[in-house]
Amino acid sequence: MRTLLLSLLGLTAALPAQDIVIYGGTSGGITAAIQAAREGRTAVLIEPTKFLGGLTTGGLGATDIGNKKAIGGLSREFYTAIGTHYADEKKWVHQTREAYFSKRPHGNAADEGTMWTFEPHVASAIYDRMLKAAGDKVTVVYGERLDLKKGVVKDGTRIVKIVMESGREFSGKMFIDATYEGDLMAKAGVSYHVGREANATYGETLNGVQVGHARSHQFKVEVDPYVKKGDPASGLLPGIEKEIPGPDGSGDRKVQAYNFRMCTTDVPENRRDWEKPANYDERWYELALRNVEAGEDRISWNPVGMPNRKTDTNNNFAISTDFIGQNWDYADADYATRAKIWQAHEDWQKGLMWTYAFHPRVPEKMRLAFQKLGLAKDEFKDNGNWPRQLYVREARRMIADYVMSEKNCRRTEIIDDSVGMGAYQMDSHHIQRFVTKEGFVRNEGDVQVGSKPYPVSYRSLRPRASECTNLLVPVCLSASHIAYGSIRMEPVFMVMGQSAATAAGLAIERNTSVQAVDYGALKERLLAAGQVLDFIPTAATGGAHGVDKAKLAGVVLDDTAAALKGFDSTGHTSPRYVGDGYRHDGNSEKGAMTARFSPTLPAAGTYRVAVSYSINGNRATNVPVTIRHANGEAKVLVNQKLKPAVDGLFHVVGTFEFSAGQAGWVEVANAGTDGHVIVDAVQWLPVKR
Repeated sequence: MRTLLLSLLGLTAALPAQDIVIYGGTSGGITAAIQAAREGRTAVLIEPTKFLGGLTTGGLGATDIGNKKAIGGLSREFYTAIGTHYADEKKWVHQTREAYFSKRPHGNAADEGTMWTFEPHVASAIYDRMLKAAGDKVTVVYGERLDLKKGVVKDGTRIVKIVMESGREFSGKMFIDATYEGDLMAKAGVSYHVGREANATYGETLNGVQVGHARSHQFKVEVDPYVKKGDPASGLLPGIEKEIPGPDGSGDRKVQAYNFRMCTTDVPENRRDWEKPANYDERWYELALRNVEAGEDRISWNPVGMPNRKTDTNNNFAISTDFIGQNWDYADADYATRAKIWQAHEDWQKGLMWTYAFHPRVPEKMRLAFQKLGLAKDEFKDNGNWPRQLYVREARRMIADYVMSEKNCRRTEIIDDSVGMGAYQMDSHHIQRFVTKEGFVRNEGDVQVGSKPYPVSYRSLRPRASECTNLLVPVCLSASHIAYGSIRMEPVFMVMGQSAATAAGLAIERNTSVQAVDYGALKERLLAAGQVLDFIPTAATGGAHGVDKAKLAGVVLDDTAAALKGFDSTGHTSPRYVGDGYRHDGNSEKGAMTARFSPTLPAAGTYRVAVSYSINGNRATNVPVTIRHANGEAKVLVNQKLKPAVDGLFHVVGTFEFSAGQAGWVEVANAGTDGHVIVDAVQWLPVKR
């Protein structure tokens, strides 16, 4: 790997024409560059900032992916390297490896080989090592930014070169846009969309406005939205929209919220206390203060444990780190406007942390919780310990010959030209705040609906032939808003970047356009590179961490057989569970969700009753379980943070008499619980007296 900092030095030396020009040093850009080298191609990787890795090195250490078996190739190499790093006891400074894995953070297991949680500086070091191994085939250029007015020079439908603001030019045979914003794609004249499509556009149910689905990360108390309480004439508090959302399923140009994924710690000597920003404006935090004064007692963040007593701290509940509604102009903005939006997000999030930690209107219990953690002093040292990357969850999305949609995520439409797999749930963060007809504040836009792993089409990486024939787009790829909400995970971007470079190399080899690449040949190379192109995880075939119900003793009902009120969200990331996955409450709508399991028992008698759940540090310790049996009802509380005693799968709630048939049942609820509630399976095992 050659590294050039010419633009930072004020130089504009020319670089010889490359086989592949990659714009954007995100995770997808890095894997594209490495794969290009492995294909025997020369590549230049151009990163507008001074650091590589995007979110993976910028604070997002709690990797969201769903079923990890869907991830192969260079992406899996990266997470295997993470696992190898932390297998060394010397890398554990502030805690032991054993102590960390005893909590099974984010679904990690000590014997997994790969590891999916990590410190930012470790990710940076591993990427640097992987790029160095690529040798001189890859040149990395920092600090060069595409000229948004004249930055793409084309000859017909082919890009000839791209031009930076410095005047520096990069020419090549193939181009890859690996940025989160899709600037190269847009300036090349490729069609794209910003915001939410209507459900009708692609035959979906979860796209567009989603007031009805917006149950998670929601207000649980009534909060007055007006500057002067009760007086609409006084105007709305900052961050609340005047207009009410359109009908559910209708499209708009609004974008899901951004935030920074903070790396925090509770180690006193490594903890930087929250500081009040110099430009702190309390008006922006009045809504949060009113919310806690109205009775909000949830700790409004989600610190996921990383090694060495650090966290990846994300958004959680009604008013948290997501700066809702303040990013709608980001995607199509010029650099100066983006910088203002970026800085506004940073200022607001820093101010919110100080508010929750120290403001006298915040209850002491909440203040102490926020004071316990602070920015890790040994991360992002060149940026005041603040993450270097804004979480641009979604910006532009290409419109290609094929658009990935909800139907792909549900596997009701299967493509035959897979270049990798998505595996996360269909996920959208909130998009706006509005005032209900009753005069209180609500969030809108959050959707969390589970999906199994599904293949991603090669056609979603390439533009229409009429628009550009030598460009591939592995990050801002062709997908609807809700499908992109599943695809947009860092491991998948790595997979797509590698596949894009493989396709680019094949197009060069055969002197053809990216649209004319022979998929059979591409598939062969992808498989040879270790990519996973499709599989259907089932417990019966040993997929994921599922246990086949048919192999369990007694009468077992999985969550798919339960009568549900709520528990719409599904998961399969945290082992173990029965069947293909489990359900959870998203730590929301407490008291509104139940799951009732009603068995058909073959004979009257005594049965040991056990419930299944997957453990994680965010689980509730007081899950109410009601057992209806022949002699009445029994109620128990289950601590889902504790590993189930029976094979790590089932927790016994008691032994009871049952009549034959369907007279009894077991019900799991989320009333009064203090964390995420899991619903998986219930087992009735006959007991011989």
